[in-house]
Amino acid sequence: MAALSVLALDGIGLAGVIGTGGVGSVNPPPRGEAPAEIKLSTHHPPDAAPSTAAPAPAKRPQKAESQKASQASRTSCDAVAYIGDSTSAGMVMPSYLPDPVRRLDAQFARVGVTSQYIEISPARSIVETLSDQANADEVARQLLAKGFRGCWVLALGTNDSANIYAGSTVGRMARIEQMMSVVGNQPVLWVNPKSLLDSGPYSEANMELWDRTLVQACARYPNMRVFDWASLAKDGWFISDGTHYTSAGYAQRARLTAASLVHAFPASGREKGPGCVVH
Repeated sequence: MAALSVLALDGIGLAGVIGTGGVGSVNPPPRGEAPAEIKLSTHHPPDAAPSTAAPAPAKRPQKAESQKASQASRTSCDAVAYIGDSTSAGMVMPSYLPDPVRRLDAQFARVGVTSQYIEISPARSIVETLSDQANADEVARQLLAKGFRGCWVLALGTNDSANIYAGSTVGRMARIEQMMSVVGNQPVLWVNPKSLLDSGPYSEANMELWDRTLVQACARYPNMRVFDWASLAKDGWFISDGTHYTSAGYAQRARLTAASLVHAFPASGREKGPGCVVH
């Protein structure tokens, strides 16, 4: 299905709304042109195995406390597949985050993710496609065909909401169910979208409809969690287009996304994890 109304990346901002209806456009921020599609695969070696030598008796409590603290800050997700649209791109771009430690892959590694597959594309939605770029459904199927098994972080919904506004007959719940059916019973963390716009396809009202549908879907999928980014994102983290972020915003989004993975699927065991919504 061709895109009805989608984000186009130029730099990392909205280059305009394209397709049917001519619903308007927004100027991009003054950044260098970003790649049309970002594919990032990283593999970080796990922490070194602990020594088999018996520690001195006085240090045993300290070691136990250290291990407990380490577990509390780590996720059970050793492998993660991240699928996102242009609102995620700044988290992995040196032009936005020159310090590699602040980027998404480093933040994932910090919480214990050793294998990462990050797939970011402008205008990406679950159903529609732009040019020759794969939609989220296709990307997930490709990763599964290559043997990926692990946790999924889906930062989708911004373009899906706009496409529904523009007239798509595929609704919000149907799109979420489509992705969940592809992923199966593997752990899934959805990142909900937010906008500062008052009207149009990318309005906050449309994003809120998507966010509510995500929470409704949680009741159907015990392996699903929602990272409530929308409640944490500050207005000052957005650029003038009301949809993309500043460098500070992207740094916070990367840090908090990694932290939410710990809250959603903690190393101490998923059965001890929270309900649907995590912060």
